[in-house]
Amino acid sequence: MLDALQRPLGSLRISVTDRCNLRCRYCMPEDDYVWLPRTSILTFEEIARLSSVFASQGVRKVRLTGGEPLLRHDLPTLVGMLARDARIEDLSLTTNGLLLAKQAAVLRAAGLMRVTVSLDTLRPERMLAFAKSQRHADVLEGIAAVRASGFEKLKLNAVVIRGFNDDELADLIEFGRRHDAEVRFIEYMDVGGATRWSREQVVSQQEMLDTLTRRYGAIEPIAGHGAAPAERFRLPDGTTFGIIASVTAPFCRTCDRSRVTADGTWFLCLYAGTGVDLRERLRGGATDEELAALIRDTWQGRTDRGAEERLGVADRGALYRIDSLRADPHREMHTRGG
Repeated sequence: MLDALQRPLGSLRISVTDRCNLRCRYCMPEDDYVWLPRTSILTFEEIARLSSVFASQGVRKVRLTGGEPLLRHDLPTLVGMLARDARIEDLSLTTNGLLLAKQAAVLRAAGLMRVTVSLDTLRPERMLAFAKSQRHADVLEGIAAVRASGFEKLKLNAVVIRGFNDDELADLIEFGRRHDAEVRFIEYMDVGGATRWSREQVVSQQEMLDTLTRRYGAIEPIAGHGAAPAERFRLPDGTTFGIIASVTAPFCRTCDRSRVTADGTWFLCLYAGTGVDLRERLRGGATDEELAALIRDTWQGRTDRGAEERLGVADRGALYRIDSLRADPHREMHTRGG
């Protein structure tokens, strides 16, 4: 099933909670937030049903996100429910890692295939200043637990911000090498709650490559990233890493992913202003066939290419001001899912 720009519906990111136990500057920099009502949050059965309907329309990759997904009570139960669907070929989780050490083994046993851990800095004092948390050691313990639990693939995401962690690129790659994990550097994006975003803080893909070339020598691009958001590269010694250049080199034309919020709103683009309320249909008695028809009709009309359109914005600043976020919490990155 293709959209209007011939992009397939292949990847679905499902937020299981809008809550988070960090306050990272690029996502949740403020002190107070408007949370989704508890009664609006999808049950595991509703999430599994939606996942099944999306799978019937071509989705083969499902990623559980948040907020911080490990804050959702009994998450391994949901993982087990989703893992039983043979059409889902790739079931993964993105987490900040704070609670991962205690849950990695049971998540693996439930059927989770891959884990991505956010690791923006290797310096505890920077995490305290940037994310208002002293639990850096817990993140490292969670990463070790992933490896001990038998996961085949581990990725480490680092949002690179000028003046914060842009001097740690090589350190992060070396850390990833030691833990058999692939690092993915992400350009600082002007989405959701990044209310303090500015163009000057963005470290571009080219700048990152220049920095790493000075350290390691010639870097080789790896062909064939397809619909994946990261372009992958290889160091002279064979170590691989990725860069998600959503700000300076958007991948909109190959984007096959969409997002369902914890309360069942389906967004076809991270920059989309509005979404489709699937929860209302779920709880209103819609059949699977009716849900599938809605998903199919909506996707086939999709023309979204938000990151590309942002390239042409003069005097580009943060996408939303604080007051507009307060008016609609669905605009928040921690609600929409990474």
